[in-house]
Amino acid sequence: MVPAHVPMVALLGSRDSVLRAVEDGFPGVDVHARGNEIVVSGPAGDVALVSRLLDELVEVVESGTQLTPDVVTRSVRMLTAATAQRPAEVLTFNILSSRGRTIRPKTVGQKRYVEAIDASTITFGIGPAGTGKTYLAMAKAVQALQSKQVNRIILTRPAVEAGEKLGYLPGSLTEKIDPYLRPLYDALHDMMDPDAIPKLMEAGTIEVAPLGYMRGRSLNDAFVILDEAQNTSTEQMKMFLTRLGFGSKMVITGDATQVDLPGGTTSGLRVVEDILTGVDDVEFCRLTSSDVVRHRLVSDIIDAYARWDVARPPADRRDRRDRGERGARG
Repeated sequence: MVPAHVPMVALLGSRDSVLRAVEDGFPGVDVHARGNEIVVSGPAGDVALVSRLLDELVEVVESGTQLTPDVVTRSVRMLTAATAQRPAEVLTFNILSSRGRTIRPKTVGQKRYVEAIDASTITFGIGPAGTGKTYLAMAKAVQALQSKQVNRIILTRPAVEAGEKLGYLPGSLTEKIDPYLRPLYDALHDMMDPDAIPKLMEAGTIEVAPLGYMRGRSLNDAFVILDEAQNTSTEQMKMFLTRLGFGSKMVITGDATQVDLPGGTTSGLRVVEDILTGVDDVEFCRLTSSDVVRHRLVSDIIDAYARWDVARPPADRRDRRDRGERGARG
């Protein structure tokens, strides 16, 4: 029985798309809506899981979150993986409410990542494209600024393709570095009033700059995000981490399979966990293909490449790492 205050259309989805997604998740089960009741038939074990799933989906609807087939698919994965987190706990966990919408995690891994950012001074978010590493870090930065936990946001990434030497490129400094920083601007515009951003940047409340501009500074009372950290050298990673000042948080994001460094240069992201393991207040969060929230094929492609890489001869894999082979961008 569906609670009377929950609109059936919200639970069923357009043209019963939500119910169809439930059946896709449990192929041996039939699900039918009759009035304000949903009838489930099939193997007893699957029926019990579908009943739990529907209870979770009702709670998600009650939170104001719109149900989609993707939401159902993620909820099915959480239930069948027997994780400690309930789907409703993950999908109704508010990170930031901005511009008429609420940003929430969409997977268990994303929720753990956000919780790690809350709990730790330095957090590493490591995983493939599409897992929300940068976007969720940005949401936490904006939330920290709005709640006055920090006085400013600093966003940086290495301008690897230009080797941090931008002088030969045409245009002003802003025009030179814009292509490397554009993803950070895009996320920022999703979460803040676009008209307010130039004023905040002019006042120094928000700073977006290449990694090379962090050298020699001490970053106090700031939420600092280093994006594309796989493209830092070990020296650059050390330089960045030692910029940490009082009252600040740092989030470092990257994908160790997408290194664009010139041959012979070791990625700072690939070795930093070995170096910092055991250091208090530093957290490493690994996101996987199951945390990808783009088109479902992105997750399948990531898994296929991972299987191919494992199947290659060890010498080939070492050669790829040594040459810093350029990975496909997500």
